[in-house]
Amino acid sequence: MKPAKLKRGDTIVILSPASAVAAFVPRRLGRAVDYLEKLGLKVKLSEHATARCAHTAGTIEERVADLHAAFRDPEVKAIITTIGGFNSHQLLDELDYDLIRNNPKILLGYSDITSLHAGIHAKTGLVTFLGPAILPQFGEFGGLHPFSLDSLERTLMKAEPAGELGVSEEWTDEHLLWDEQDDRLKQFKPNKGLEIIRQGRASGKIIAGNVGTLLLLAGTSYMPSFDDVILFVEDEESETPSTLDRYFTQLRHLGVYDKIKGMVVGRFSDRLEFSDDMPLSKIILRATRGYDFPIVLGADFGHTDPMLTLPLGVAVELDARTQARLRITENAVSE
Repeated sequence: MKPAKLKRGDTIVILSPASAVAAFVPRRLGRAVDYLEKLGLKVKLSEHATARCAHTAGTIEERVADLHAAFRDPEVKAIITTIGGFNSHQLLDELDYDLIRNNPKILLGYSDITSLHAGIHAKTGLVTFLGPAILPQFGEFGGLHPFSLDSLERTLMKAEPAGELGVSEEWTDEHLLWDEQDDRLKQFKPNKGLEIIRQGRASGKIIAGNVGTLLLLAGTSYMPSFDDVILFVEDEESETPSTLDRYFTQLRHLGVYDKIKGMVVGRFSDRLEFSDDMPLSKIILRATRGYDFPIVLGADFGHTDPMLTLPLGVAVELDARTQARLRITENAVSE
């Protein structure tokens, strides 16, 4: 089930399903709104977008109400989350999936929003989108990186396959304190591109998200099917090589590797230091021993910039033979 494409003049709503960070950085939030309006979009803030309830953005009831209101509003064409956090999965057993199914809309965000992407996709079949969020990307000095904007427009604003995903020439993991230091462009460094760690060629449907968040759903009805999937996973710098090792091993124990056709791993921050004798590639190859599906590392998504917009449930081709290439072969949105 595909939402309608996003057009200039359409209305988008900003909401906070997890973290309350938006309450603390009003300038950053305002800058994101200004940028979206310059892109030709009309912007609404959900009622509780800047609410606070301890470590979350409002109570469960308030966050669910905002999400339901956004899907119910006929003017709203897309829902963009402010940021991730830790607790989007609290909403899953409170959501009205019939309402969502009957009012398909674009849902965009990443990190902890993986819970909503996976759960809604599993329950309704709606194509959802792992991609830029309001505070980290749209609110950045200068707005979206051109690579991120191009991917977003090709994926959300055209009812045709996005095609070759490409590789950004540069990337950054620099942190500037929001509303205090973020008055300049971040410093970028050359991108090494995709690294093939197991060769092959495969095609399948995209399931994409933060691996630690995705694994919160193990054993529940909110975990999407992995049959014939190209699995796109990433995680943030607060993880360690040992916790990532644990995650990739858990995917093995869940039988995920029995079902998928290939795996694409997002780019990690340089601050996450792997040892020379156990790099990320070795961790993953050890966890996937006995399997022959292709695997590539360092794709342009995750907790660094720029980032691709990845539609869950849409067909993609992975060619990891001599040079890694990714190509989306199906439209993610409808007319």
